[in-house]
Amino acid sequence: MADTSARTANTINSIVIAGGGTAGWMAAAALAHHFKTLTQFGSLPRAPHITLVESEAIGTVGVGEATIPSIRAFNDSLGIDELDFIKKTHATFKLGIEFRDWHQIDTEFFHPFADYGMPLKGVKFHHHLIRLQLAGEKINTADYSFPAQLAKQGRFAQPHPNPPTPLANYGYAYHFDAGRYALYLREYAEQRGVIRREGKIDNVVLDHTSGDIASLKLDSGEQLNGDLFIDCTGFRGLLIEQALHTGYDDWRQWLPCDRAIAVQSEKVGDPAPYTRTTAREAGWQWRIPLQHRTGNGYVYSSAFCDATEAEQTLLSGIDGAAIKAPRSFEFVTGKRKKIWHKNCYALGLASGFLEPLESTSISLIQTGISRLLAFFPHQGYHECDVDEVNRQHHHEFERIRDFLILHYKATSRSDTEFWRHCQSMAIPDTLQHKMALYQSRGHLVSHDPEAFEPDSWISMYMGFQVKAGDYDRRADAIELDALKQQLAQIRETIRQAASQPMSHADFIARHCAAEQ
Repeated sequence: MADTSARTANTINSIVIAGGGTAGWMAAAALAHHFKTLTQFGSLPRAPHITLVESEAIGTVGVGEATIPSIRAFNDSLGIDELDFIKKTHATFKLGIEFRDWHQIDTEFFHPFADYGMPLKGVKFHHHLIRLQLAGEKINTADYSFPAQLAKQGRFAQPHPNPPTPLANYGYAYHFDAGRYALYLREYAEQRGVIRREGKIDNVVLDHTSGDIASLKLDSGEQLNGDLFIDCTGFRGLLIEQALHTGYDDWRQWLPCDRAIAVQSEKVGDPAPYTRTTAREAGWQWRIPLQHRTGNGYVYSSAFCDATEAEQTLLSGIDGAAIKAPRSFEFVTGKRKKIWHKNCYALGLASGFLEPLESTSISLIQTGISRLLAFFPHQGYHECDVDEVNRQHHHEFERIRDFLILHYKATSRSDTEFWRHCQSMAIPDTLQHKMALYQSRGHLVSHDPEAFEPDSWISMYMGFQVKAGDYDRRADAIELDALKQQLAQIRETIRQAASQPMSHADFIARHCAAEQ
């Protein structure tokens, strides 16, 4: 029998999720699973009632079709079968991101979900690469990454749970149809008691005494009362901003893109196991291959490009014929000053927006949900809890922000006014400090927790050919010719290993092809 000695009454008896889409249904599924588990273990006498309200008449942005490896942990925490999920969402696998024309036109580099090489003589691997660079050797970091070589050959293999060598330790993520993923999670959530209400939110009713949200009034006249409200209403921030006026930090001085245009295109050839991002005249274009189609988009700055030109750039850069007319939307890069205010908690685009350059949109939903579960107000709202969640939110967004700014600041392109602006713009002190230390001695600064591991920063520094002036001199313990020989052996080991697995397309066809 379960021990109920620690059981406490829950002051949150009703949760209302405003908005569906990826954010809303991720929240609904995670909360439903979480409370089912707590009640089974006897931690709570009963689960809160969860209601999600959404309107089919209101579209979702739906560009979050590429992910980072943390999505696997989220699905696994819900007990979702990976192959079933891939089939139902028409997903493909993602080993990293290919960057074309970012450093200069006709250049490319790869950002894998893995470390490069392995420490040698107790010295981090990138210091040995810097040492060779300073000795005049040309370095391609992709040569030292197993998933990068898999991607180059269009192959895929799931990493072994106990890899025989650090070289074989890597992560992977997915490309999927965001709309299908939301429907997949909706079915999951409804099977666990979540109630969906169809309708538009006509008014947010506040309590006159506390200023908390008391209820949501729908256009049908129905009124949804709740103890906790989760805002998944997208850029509008209908609850967190329009009703509670939380405020927003605008970061467009560092991330100048403020428009995007997206289009789906017909599948052409086998899907690649990576996302492609290509720098354009006033921004960048994404290509996300699914099993049945390809997602494309152009993120750009309206100060340097008009809508007509943006559409022409996008359509001229897609591989297959467009399936539907392009969709455009505007955004302000930045974050909500608070994602938790009073009895309202914001997720997804309602909490802030960082352009999908490194596919962090869905992971930010995931970490937001994780914080809500960790600090859930079972016994009422405590300001220290709210403050800590908002501090973590601020920290995470700033760390990702700096990583994204690096993509623009480090370019050597000067062929358009946009790229010349990016080179000359001021950057946050936190990023300036990181770049200065790398340029001084190859040191990688980490403000834990970081959304991107040190080797992700190495991908950028070396991909953009940011030069380090020195390295950890302990690397000199290996004689230079011996080091070259060791690195050649690592490259060959990785090359041979990457030639063994089946193609990405064959892996999907054999194990997880979507039903047509």
